[in-house]
Amino acid sequence: MADERFSQQEHAHYARHFLVKGFGPEGQARLKAGKVLVVGAGGLGCPALMYLAAAGVGHIGIVEDDTVDISNLHRQLLFGVGDVGSPKGAVARQKLLDNNPHIDIRHFADRLDESNVMAYVHDYDVILDATDNFTTKYLLNDACYLGGKPLVYASISQFEGQVAVFNLPDAHGQCSTNLRDIFPEPPPAGLAQNCGEAGVLGVLPGIVGSIQALEAIKILSAVGEPSINRLMLFDALSLQLRQVSVRHRASNPLSGEQPRIRQPQAIEANCAVAVGAQYAISPQALEQRLLSDTVLQLIDVRDGHEHLTMSLGGINIPLSELPQRLAQTVAGVETVIYCKSGVRSLKALHAISAAVGEGRCRSLTGGLDAYVAAGCLERLRRAEGVQ
Repeated sequence: MADERFSQQEHAHYARHFLVKGFGPEGQARLKAGKVLVVGAGGLGCPALMYLAAAGVGHIGIVEDDTVDISNLHRQLLFGVGDVGSPKGAVARQKLLDNNPHIDIRHFADRLDESNVMAYVHDYDVILDATDNFTTKYLLNDACYLGGKPLVYASISQFEGQVAVFNLPDAHGQCSTNLRDIFPEPPPAGLAQNCGEAGVLGVLPGIVGSIQALEAIKILSAVGEPSINRLMLFDALSLQLRQVSVRHRASNPLSGEQPRIRQPQAIEANCAVAVGAQYAISPQALEQRLLSDTVLQLIDVRDGHEHLTMSLGGINIPLSELPQRLAQTVAGVETVIYCKSGVRSLKALHAISAAVGEGRCRSLTGGLDAYVAAGCLERLRRAEGVQ
């Protein structure tokens, strides 16, 4: 006799799940009732979303305000060439529903911050961190701890990935360890590169994001043991998987013996190389200078292929080549250095200042990501048109 909790079409869709001993209809029913929020629909988010939706998680939220870029396609398999320029979250939602029309998927074209993160966390059972920056990772970690919600954390770079389940309450309401038990504060700026700066092997986020989906499914279905109080380290080159035990840190500023974090706070300033306001320029201010007749030198410190894909023009000096090419930086001429997110340009600014002295050289705050987000597109279109 058919289980009335599922339609005939759902019975067919989840037929192989029903056959799994220890999971079966009960596990599937728990998935159907479950709510998962996936923050980010990029390298980690795409595989996680694909498996969560196909598995039948009944309610999925996607927080993503970015658009599809051609450089995403080697690892973000929800998207194709025809999706370039379209909102990631909206495209992902439609393609996931094509796979499983029996679930509810909502896309929020939003960016998490102190004002909204608790509301998002409150509405879901499990949160997946599929982001690529430490600001959002710490914001989510703190919000999940304060909201009593489990967080499936992951991080990737080049050939390596990490996965852990944080803030999972036990039967007594005590939470498992969290990100601040490993790193009480964000790592130094020199270690805070995202995939756009350090690169990533395309298959790696597929593996790590799938593991995130697995952990969320285990939590929702109450099947298996979630990876709590340990950090999984995966090396794609050697195919080695290690687990490192994580203990509660007494000095944890969030959950330790004397907690001082009472609400989620963005820590963006701590993730950047220190720079005075006089050495930074906002996207809006740069746009005004570019549209005027002011003599302005631009230096793009991204790699050559990034420069060819999209740029503001100017000289392309990859950060790794800067020490040998400092002679091309013209002292005394107003100069703006830019990259993808503003990290590499700040490092370049310090290197140039140390070599030629502090002068009329500034870094584009937030890089091209912030420039595009601010709607400053005219210069970008002209640069694309001539390359």
